[in-house]
Amino acid sequence: MNNLAATVTLRHEFEAENNVRLANLCGPLDGHLRRVEQALGVVIGRRGRAFSARGARDAAERALALLRSLYAQADQPLSGQALELALAEVVAHGPSAEGGDPGGVEALEPVLHTRRSELRGRTPNQMQYLRQILSQDITFGIGPAGTGKTFLAVACAVDALERHAVQRLVLTRPAVEAGERLGFLPGDLAQKVDPYLRPLYDALYDLMGFERVGKAFDKGLIEIAPLAFMRGRTLNHAFVILDEAQNTTREQMKMFLTRLGFGSRCVVTGDVSQIDLPPGVPSGLVDARAVLAGVAGIGFTDFGAHDVVRHPLVARIVEAYDAARAAGSGR
Repeated sequence: MNNLAATVTLRHEFEAENNVRLANLCGPLDGHLRRVEQALGVVIGRRGRAFSARGARDAAERALALLRSLYAQADQPLSGQALELALAEVVAHGPSAEGGDPGGVEALEPVLHTRRSELRGRTPNQMQYLRQILSQDITFGIGPAGTGKTFLAVACAVDALERHAVQRLVLTRPAVEAGERLGFLPGDLAQKVDPYLRPLYDALYDLMGFERVGKAFDKGLIEIAPLAFMRGRTLNHAFVILDEAQNTTREQMKMFLTRLGFGSRCVVTGDVSQIDLPPGVPSGLVDARAVLAGVAGIGFTDFGAHDVVRHPLVARIVEAYDAARAAGSGR
């Protein structure tokens, strides 16, 4: 049996006991410790400021590296979201040196600078996705909900706008209902398409703040429009994002991709497991994946359940549906 498979017990004792930090690190009823145990497959013990992790050597090292990093941040209570993001990072990158970043993220990895915060990929696929967005003219991000496809694309767009690498952002998605019939919606055009584009607004508000987003709309720096209104346009010096692309037809996808002008960059996101097109209508995203594979200047990143950075239950839901789909296709 090799060292990675052998069960070991590793220990770490924090230099100064800080009861507030220790309580925040452990969480209510040691809930944070139990979550780390579940995610990394280890057993964590604690006596005062001394912690132990028992399991496979690699997993035990990751667990202690994560505890050291979280302890440094634990002057305030740790949120469940912060814990899940830290877990995703340490699972993706492995343990680092004492006191370092648990993800061991190298300086060469892409970092996005927005007014609200600095963002980087949490998993290898997210980092590949960011590298492709920064280096390719057209990038496809394909995968399940919660993997950061749309949010990271919007973050790259905001970063490019802040650096004046582009002159405007153009965000679009097809107006296809998710299995429901909403009927005729009241209001003007903006009010009719607003429900379909709400996820893009949410990402912008998170990254820029409500007031700055409003000013950017007023100045024409950000445009959000339904896909049907892209026909006949040429988008120069723009960062263009097509969200929910699994609900485009072949003709719509070709139309959209040929809108790209000089000095522009395009990101297409979608989840091929949630296609809402009428039966018998092929998805433009599935078609583009097959037709454009290997075309220079176009990159593809395929996300999976292990890239989900939402509530941990989301990843398990995705895995369950993937397993059910695989079993059905096998029959």
